[in-house]
Amino acid sequence: MFNERNYYQIKSDHQIFDNIIKEKKKVGYYELPFIEIESLVQYAASINKKNILVVGIGGSSLGTRAIYEFIKPSRKLNKNLEFLETIDPLKISSCFKRIDLENTHFIIVSKSGKTVEPISILRYIYSRVKLVSSNCSVITEKGTPLMHFANENKLKFFELDSNIGGRFSVFSVVALLPLAIVGIDIKKILKGARDVSNDFFSKGEIYSKIFSKARFLVENKARFNINVLFSYSSSLEAFNRWYVQLWAESLGKININGTRQALTPVALIGPIDQHSFLQLIIDGVRDKTISFIKIQDFADSTLIPKDKNKSFEYFNNAYLENLSFNALINHQADATIESVKAEKDIPFDVTLIPQVDETSIAKLMFSYQLLVSVIGSFLQIDTYNQPGVESGKENLITALKKI
Repeated sequence: MFNERNYYQIKSDHQIFDNIIKEKKKVGYYELPFIEIESLVQYAASINKKNILVVGIGGSSLGTRAIYEFIKPSRKLNKNLEFLETIDPLKISSCFKRIDLENTHFIIVSKSGKTVEPISILRYIYSRVKLVSSNCSVITEKGTPLMHFANENKLKFFELDSNIGGRFSVFSVVALLPLAIVGIDIKKILKGARDVSNDFFSKGEIYSKIFSKARFLVENKARFNINVLFSYSSSLEAFNRWYVQLWAESLGKININGTRQALTPVALIGPIDQHSFLQLIIDGVRDKTISFIKIQDFADSTLIPKDKNKSFEYFNNAYLENLSFNALINHQADATIESVKAEKDIPFDVTLIPQVDETSIAKLMFSYQLLVSVIGSFLQIDTYNQPGVESGKENLITALKKI
């Protein structure tokens, strides 16, 4: 009996941690918080163009954008960072009409060096602007067509190690270069990631939280297979998109026993999505876990003014007077959390970001990368490949060749 089976034994935390230690020897993202960046900082300081345009798709841009859009609202940056991560013709035309191309530094990012979307946009840029070392940088793996293009045109080339996947590249030159150019402190970014790494690998508090969450999600994946991220700040919207790619592309796999695995990510912004998706969470099917993210201090003291002329007395909301928007959004988050908690059968957790700065967003993002790696190890999948995506790319090229 039991000659065939399609299940697997969930391993102990100790075994999974040993697997992660082994992964460190071949998966490059684990060591990124400890890289040397002085030469990168010096090069970034030499760029004097006003606009920085990142051309990339997926992991080549999402992480960069997540950090930039988190920091930008509260910081006066010395340059403007733009992203072209789509081949939507209207988006491309709009971008090129809006920015001064002669005052733009282009950063072309493609791990494989031949991804259709960024290379198509590069060809268009090449037809509009003379690309030289002073206005264009290239980030790709060694030996790719894009590297050869950079060398032939004497463009600045930065190598992306082959063992660093796109969605795990946010602490590499892929994001550090454009962020440093616009004035974001990449030393603080790496420090935040280092702090998380050191705690995790010394089995501190972060290690305990990550393993506890990962084990729950894996052991209960048949019932709770939808994982909702509820971020209470519009500045985290790009982070949400990064999370969706990291989660979906890493964990939607076939495991060692040929069993399909999936933990479906959903990304929400509070309080906006309280007026839509929250209804589904509270009264809908119990197939979702919720991860709330709050920002404790927005470093903004804007108040809701007092109603001096009694223009709002009919609203009966005097409790809003002299309340800061910082306090209001956090009270809304707490009210939603209490609603979910009161149901008693919706799994949830809360992450509190202390303030809006480089260290905070880096800690959050590296923690999520580690969480995904641990879940992938529990599921016994290859967390770092993406065969489903690659087949789509191959189908596109085949179709284009037939035109």
